Formats: sequence, C-alpha cells, structure tokens
Amino acid sequence: MAETSIARTAFRVRPVHPRLAFQILAQGGFFIWLPVFFGAGVGTYFSLLFEPPADILPWIAFAGLIAPVLGLFWPTALMAGWACCFAAMGFSAAGWQTYRVAAPVLEYRYYGPIEGRVVGLDRSASDKLRVTLDQVRLDRVAPLDRPLRVRVSLHGEQRFLDPQPGQIVMTTGHLSPPSGPVEPGAFDFQRHAWFLQLGGVGYTRVPMLLQHPGEGGGLSVRLFRLRMAISGAIKANMPAREGAFAAAILTGDRSDIDQDALAALRASNLAHLLAISGLHMGLLTGVVFTLVRFGFALTPPVAMRTDPKKIAAVAAFVVAVSYLALSGANVATQRAFIMVSVMLGAVCLDRRALTLRAVAIAALIVLVAAPSSLAGPGFQMSFAATTALVAVFAELRDRQVLYGWPKWARNLASLVISSAIAGLATAPFGALHFNQMSQWGLIANLLSVPVMGAVVMPGAVMAAVLSTIGLEQLGFALMHLGLHWILIVAEAVSSFDSALRYIPAPGGWVLPLLGLAGALLCLLRGYGRLSGVAALALALGLWSQAERPAILISDTGTLIGIMTPEGRALNKAKGEGFVASAWLENDGDPVDQEGAYARLSLPRKDIEVPLGGQRLRYVLDKEHTEAAADDLCRGVHLLVLPETEARPDCPSLIESDFRKGGATAIHETPDGLTVTTARDLRGTRIWAH
Repeated sequence: MAETSIARTAFRVRPVHPRLAFQILAQGGFFIWLPVFFGAGVGTYFSLLFEPPADILPWIAFAGLIAPVLGLFWPTALMAGWACCFAAMGFSAAGWQTYRVAAPVLEYRYYGPIEGRVVGLDRSASDKLRVTLDQVRLDRVAPLDRPLRVRVSLHGEQRFLDPQPGQIVMTTGHLSPPSGPVEPGAFDFQRHAWFLQLGGVGYTRVPMLLQHPGEGGGLSVRLFRLRMAISGAIKANMPAREGAFAAAILTGDRSDIDQDALAALRASNLAHLLAISGLHMGLLTGVVFTLVRFGFALTPPVAMRTDPKKIAAVAAFVVAVSYLALSGANVATQRAFIMVSVMLGAVCLDRRALTLRAVAIAALIVLVAAPSSLAGPGFQMSFAATTALVAVFAELRDRQVLYGWPKWARNLASLVISSAIAGLATAPFGALHFNQMSQWGLIANLLSVPVMGAVVMPGAVMAAVLSTIGLEQLGFALMHLGLHWILIVAEAVSSFDSALRYIPAPGGWVLPLLGLAGALLCLLRGYGRLSGVAALALALGLWSQAERPAILISDTGTLIGIMTPEGRALNKAKGEGFVASAWLENDGDPVDQEGAYARLSLPRKDIEVPLGGQRLRYVLDKEHTEAAADDLCRGVHLLVLPETEARPDCPSLIESDFRKGGATAIHETPDGLTVTTARDLRGTRIWAH
C-alpha cells in the first residue's frame, strides 16, 4: 500500500503556474524562435495546393491559443504548445491578409481606353517607363469588375506628358490579367500581384495624355508628390548617373537609373545599395545619432543635465520616420524601419540594442503586418544577414576574439568580418532567387560600403540641413564623390572575366531547408549548431542534384525550350522575351534569346525530339497539321499542338491544356515522359486565374 502511494506521488502531473508559462515564453533562448514558428505557419499556408476557407481561419487561431493552455498540464509539452500557437497564428495571419487584400482582377485581355490616377512610377525589365494607376476606368468594364490598380508600360513616342504623382491620365492600350509562373515551381507573379492589388498589367504605344492635374489627393499621394519633387531636386543638382543613384537611395525613385550602371552594380553584388533597406536606414540614423551626441558633447553643461544618448535616439527615430515616409514605405523600408526602431527603443530603455531578441521582435512585427513578405527575397536576405551578423559578433564578444587589438585593427577586422558574414548569409538566397552569384562581391563591398557610410549618408544629411540656407550643393558635392567612387568600383569588378557565376534553379525543398539551416546555425549554441551544418549540407546536396526539365512550353503553347548538350534551344528568336529569359536564367545559362534560338537546328514549326526511348513532336503550323493529319502520331509518344481538339490516336497537349494548366515542363524518366504543369505545383489558390 505504501509503495503504491509513493508511485502515485512520483508520477503525479502538477500543473504549471500561468506566470511560469509566460516566463518560459519570454526566455531569450526560446523567444528568439517565435518568428521561426510563426514563419513556419505562414510558409505552410502558402505551400498548400488549395485555398483554406475564410471561416476556418479563426478556428485554427483558436486551436493555436489553446495549445499553450494544454501545456500547463503537461510541462514537457509547454514549449511545443507555444510553438504550435505561433505556427497557427502565422497560418491564420497569412490567410487573413490574403482575403483582406482581395480585389477584382481582369478575366480577359482588354484593349481600349485606360484612365486612372498616377500612384507609381518605375521601369520595366526592358527599360520602359511604367506607370501604376488607381481609380481605374476601363471602357465596357463594370465598376465592380474594374481592378483597383493597373500597371502600364509606355512604349513608342511619349513626348506629350511627363507623368507626375496624382495626375489623372488617359491612354489607349492593352491590359491582361497578371501572368502565372513561367514554368512549374517558378516565381508566381500572380500571387505577387494579388498582394499589390494589381489587377491588370499591359502596355500602350499610344501617347499618354493629361486629363486633369489632380492636385491635392490623400496623404499617400501628397507624400509621393513630395518624394518626386525631392528626387527631381537631387537629380538637378548632380550629374545624371550619380543623381539617379542618389535619388534611388534617398527617395526610392529608380525611374532614371542608367541600365549599364545597374548591370554593373548587380554583377559586383552592390545592387543592394539601391534598395532602401537596413543598410541605408541604419547608416542614416547612425549618422544622425552620432551628430546629435557629438553636439551635446560640445556643450558640457547641457550634457550633464540631460541624457544625450536617449535624446540622440529620439532624434534618430524622428529621422527614420521621415525617411520611411519620403522613401515610399515599401516592404523593405518598413522592415528596416522596424528593425531600427526596435534598436533605438532598446537604447532608450538602457538595453543592449543589437541582440537576437531585437531581431526576433522586428521579424515578428514584419510578419504580423505583412505575412506575404516571407516569400520575398528582401525579407529572406535582410533577416539572414542581420541574424548572422548579430549571432557572429555576439560569439566574438563572448569569446573576446578581438580583445586587446588596437582600435584601428578592431575596426578593420569588424568591417571585413561583417562584409564576409553578410555575403555568406545572403549568397544562397541570392543565388536561389536570381540564379547568379558575384565572385568578387566581398571585395566590391569592402571598397564601397564604408564609403556609403562615411561619405554618402553624411553628405545627404548635410544637404538636407544646408538646404534651409541655400547651401545644399556642398552636401550634394560630397554625395557625388562617394557615389562616383562606388560606380567606379562596380564597373571595375563587373569587368572581370569571372565576375559572375550562374546558378541553376533548385528544387522546391531547398529554400525551406536553407531557412532551417540558417536558424539552427544562428539560434542554437554549442554542438546543437551541427544540426544546422547537416541541414545546410542536405540543402546544397539537393540543389546540386536538381535536374532542369528536358522540355519547357510557355502558357501560350507557342514557345518551346529544348535542353541540348549546348544548353536550352528555343524555337523563337523574338517574342515572349520575358519567359525565354527566365527559362535561361533558371538554367544558369547566360546566353540571350537569340543565342538560344541559334542552337536549334530542327525546323522551328515542326520539331521532333527523341527523349531516351520516347519521341515528342511539337507542331506549331496549323497548315502543316492539316496536311500531315494522318502521319502526326506515327511513332510519337506525346504530341503538342496549337489545335483546340485533342488527337484520339496519341497522347497530346493542346491549346486548352496550356490555358488551364499554364506553363508546362516535361521530364525524361525511366518510366517515360512526365508532364507537370504550373497548376499542378501551385494548386487552386485564390490568386490563380
């Protein structure tokens, strides 16, 4: 009897006190994992092949809230409960954002009058000015079916109007629904456009005309107008190339960036200097913070009666808010602002600013505000760099690696280490999204980033301060020197024969494995980091074994790409250029469309491709199809036709298949030819049309 009582006492489950449960949540070692769990929920939502009903999302969130409560009665499951809670919240948040931004999307190709208000200006991949319009009016389209926003590329002669923010403009042009992936598993522009509420994209060759100046408008339009006015003033006071560069980093206006300079920046891994991100926000607020503290140091009586560090932090925060508003507040800038705000808040609270906890708070805020940003390269690369830098320098500080070094040596070592770590942390994500890697990016960044911090950003602050007395040229002159040096470095590095290494696109599991590997390496301590090494090795192993499709066919069925020993061969030298270039980039092939076209030695409109023991025949010419109707399927295992009716005598892909399934990939397997469509890999989601 006594033994039974002792056994019951030993195995009695004692509930965890609620206060202890929240203390476990707030522990530094566990708290920094919360954005990982939240992001896992977001990633799960976007990886589904079906759209979860809106009415199920609150129940998922409720189930997540219950998970930690159940953990109160099973202490060993408490942390798992918190993990499930944040994963469920991430899943629900992604779903709520998807339904919240729902807006009409064109269901067909439209040609006719287009009217709207200018709310965005940028440049297309073909270097054409693009205008984003809201308050859209389309002929013969009912008001409830009109997209909230459309984007129009301006082709032809456009000398009658210089589009400005808030203007009501009109033209006649082509619009179509946002297109799906260029190949199965590729970047989904339809999803991207859905969260931008962009319901139509197209072009016009007719001059765009001013219908109304559109003075006034809401706060966003007024800020846009102010931003473009500042951009114009910057470009008017500096040479063309440097002025456009300065406008891009200060106001986000890339409409006049020189394409050769842009190509050099990309090839030298300096294109990140154009994006208003953590680097720019950190440098600008750092300059302001330093100047304010230095100003207080010059007046000891005031400094003795105040806290200069906290006042400097508040001043830097005000500048950060202004920079956020004037730069357009895109997702990358919002992310940078949140990160800087968390760090400045830590300074005001007498806490250490650069910690993994601060990074975790910033990541959580960004993901809660915009869960869809998880899928973008900006989020992945910026938080990969920030997390790696904080983790590595914390390790160096704890181990006192640089302790006792002269100050100049510590500063130099910190610069080299930070550039190397940031480059290593972002390189896999950059290669995955952009299919290229700069071989000399470390050298270019070592020669350029210090100039951005010591010359360009102080020059920008000087120009802003001196503009009140008409001496802003001094600041612009300083900026010009720094930006001119950066462009020289970019052009020199990009001219190296081995400047770029082209990387083929990986399979679908590589990206989540890279994210997991980064989290394990940066957030775990001791031997636990070996699991991160294993995850990274697995990701790179899968990447190295990824095979590109033997055949790719566009969603129109008129462009086909055949993998040959020399690389992918295309049946068209022009037309569908964006799709063709995307295929070649995903192959890791630097050739252009005309070069890929020259590889094809077969007839362009009747192509027979032997794949192992199989034969594929692609017939584009309808007249040839009719003339050779009886011979089309002889010895053919798969027939690709532009016809509207399938052939009963052999397996075939026809126009309706491409219209329904989108871009198509054909792989050669031991069991024959495997056909995969874009729809197979992304499913029936709300943004897929």
